Amino acid sequence: MIHRQPEVILAKHETVRRLLGAAAVAAFAAALLNANGREIGSYDTQATKYAALELAAHGTLTLDAVVASMPALAERHAFSPALDGRIRSSYPVLPSIVAAGPAWLLAATGALDLEAAKAPAIVAKLTASTLVALAVACAFLIARARASAGVAALVALGYGFGTNAWLAGQTLGGHDNVAFGLAAALVWLAAPGPSPAGGRAWAAMAALAVAGAARPQVAPTVAVLALSMLVRGRFRSWPALSVLAVAAGTVVAFNVAWFGHPLGAVPRLELLHPTVHATSGSLGSPWQGGLGLLFSPSRGLLIFSPIVLVCLAGLPAVARDGWRGPLGWCLAAAVAQFAFYASYSVWWGGHAYGPRYLVDLLPPLVPIAAEGAALVAPRRLARAAAVCALCWSVLLAATGAFCYPAERWNNTPEEVDVRHWRLWNWRDPQFVRCWQTGPSPQNFSLFRADAFQPSGQRAPR
Repeated sequence: MIHRQPEVILAKHETVRRLLGAAAVAAFAAALLNANGREIGSYDTQATKYAALELAAHGTLTLDAVVASMPALAERHAFSPALDGRIRSSYPVLPSIVAAGPAWLLAATGALDLEAAKAPAIVAKLTASTLVALAVACAFLIARARASAGVAALVALGYGFGTNAWLAGQTLGGHDNVAFGLAAALVWLAAPGPSPAGGRAWAAMAALAVAGAARPQVAPTVAVLALSMLVRGRFRSWPALSVLAVAAGTVVAFNVAWFGHPLGAVPRLELLHPTVHATSGSLGSPWQGGLGLLFSPSRGLLIFSPIVLVCLAGLPAVARDGWRGPLGWCLAAAVAQFAFYASYSVWWGGHAYGPRYLVDLLPPLVPIAAEGAALVAPRRLARAAAVCALCWSVLLAATGAFCYPAERWNNTPEEVDVRHWRLWNWRDPQFVRCWQTGPSPQNFSLFRADAFQPSGQRAPR
């Protein structure tokens, strides 16, 4: 008879407890992400969700039938003519493919008629909220490896609901896929101890591939985290990089076949900057962009989410970890991503609420935040300051989830994409305008029984 070692049994029990904790966090996160009862779409996200329904219902990613039923969509740059004359989404195809799974499942079980007028919004909302809820659960596992269960839960919920991650879970904007992909990869890549090897290395690279394929703008983060696995593992896990290579090759192949360029329709979108965003090109001053991303009253990370400052308390742990540990690489990934977005001429992210772009660099900061939170928790004054920062961060994130875009800040009294000075107007910050306007009248309108069945105007085909 084989007797298991007590240490092995305890380790398995601890793993089960952590997974159960992550499941509870995911369930709570999913409920809160859907508490406003609406999708918060944008001008740019429509093509993605319509392509998801076309794929689920008719096995195609073309949008000709959608545009035929709603001709005004042809005027939007998200709906772009491909080389074969078909209309396709100008944005990465992976989020549409991912969302087609839930769409097909809802239709197959009879829970949703894909011809219902609100079917595109329902699919977009449920897919995005599920992905971000899973990202929050992964954040719990990342933090739990370095802190107590209570601290890990606070770090995970602070990430999910004290930042723009809450807004990322409202529609198929690409940030939802990035949140899940990076957080899932960091469950292995940010764990204390040796670099992941074997199946864990392959799983981590597959998760990174999801993030990169869904939003190529996170290439700096993906590259740094992939390099971390190689360097820390003394290049023993290099075959796992083939997952990234295959994913990148597939994306490029689609882009070339559809639009004749390795970047797809992105060059077409970038040509719109002078007319749409009043900039001279794609690159701008990194100093101006960096200051705006941190301190703009309507786009600054430290204005909307001061809870991220808990990462400062984790910097000593980063120094102790060195380059053989994961924390220094996580910080390097976040810094590289910040530098990339700061150099982008449209650093404010167009029509959005808060620091939309910086939601992509938050997952690598989670393990550092966990170290910082564990250090802050026993210190009364530091803990009080962190609680105040967390409450403010949650308040502003919830403001976006329940009020934006009813306040019409982005285009009233002047178009922010043209009048950039409004990004620095402390007399009219976006969140204050939201408070003045109040909750969106669209709240709680999505998840009604009549929204799941055909009525009135049907979803386009």
